[in-house]
Amino acid sequence: MTNIRDLAREANVSVTTVSRVLNDHPYVANEKRQAVREAIEKLGYIRNQTAVHLSTGMTKTVGVMLPFVDHPYHAAILQGIAQAAFDASYRFLTWQTNYVETHEQLALDALAQQEIDALIVVSHSLPLSAILPYERYGPIVFCEHHEDVAAVYIDHYTAFQQGLSHLRQQGHTSIGICLGRPDSTNSLARKHAYQEVVRDEFVYEQTLTIEDGATIARRWMQQKQRPTAILTASDHVAAGLILELRKQGYQVPGDLSVIGFDGSELAEVLAMTTIAIPYATIGRHAFQLTIREDLVARPQIEVPSAFIDGTTVLPHT
Repeated sequence: MTNIRDLAREANVSVTTVSRVLNDHPYVANEKRQAVREAIEKLGYIRNQTAVHLSTGMTKTVGVMLPFVDHPYHAAILQGIAQAAFDASYRFLTWQTNYVETHEQLALDALAQQEIDALIVVSHSLPLSAILPYERYGPIVFCEHHEDVAAVYIDHYTAFQQGLSHLRQQGHTSIGICLGRPDSTNSLARKHAYQEVVRDEFVYEQTLTIEDGATIARRWMQQKQRPTAILTASDHVAAGLILELRKQGYQVPGDLSVIGFDGSELAEVLAMTTIAIPYATIGRHAFQLTIREDLVARPQIEVPSAFIDGTTVLPHT
């Protein structure tokens, strides 16, 4: 197997020069840098990442713990992480956990075993008390709000207040909401905002997908007392709700006003009123925090949401 001494002989430079070129050191003459690159190509040199890890103590790899890679919310955050990692010449490893605690533990174990330099937690089931002790092995950054942790997050309480306030301004007093996992940090914040402004609660839980939205539509049709508006947990849930109601002959927003949550392309296609979240920005900031030297201070970054006024809400009279 070709090593850096072979490269040095082929390029007629020192081993130190080869090492500097491999590590993108700025102070190497252009002709020597080119000679090393030609030697790499000629000899088919492949860098031994294990050896690099042992010599530097770093893998230049960040782990990402997330429940589902195919859910639009998580996928958009992952895209932001991926782009930031690429720009910084880092790799990333993904653990899809399905909210199974033993699977989440695998990502924490990888951090403890120095298989990764840092861990980004997009969403989790394990309690914070089980996760935070692993900070001794490397930075851990959350993509949701918790007190006293490094985090990049949306204020879901304020974001839901935006949607609820809009519905109230349109005359709606009987308002429903859709939540994902009812006990998650984000859902609890959304429910808190909801309970402050409603009298009769219409809460639909475990709603994550288009199919879940269609299920909520069928439940709504069967209810004797119905909300006149629903603020959903995601654009996909809202889309399932809207499309199923229209399929059954109901009008949105004529019979039911609907607000999504994401600001996705799906919301744009359906001209949906929604609360837009810059998920890729969350992912990018989360990665950048993992490589900051002052992460011991546990910095927090709040990313603002934006209300998008579409065509799926009408005044209630």
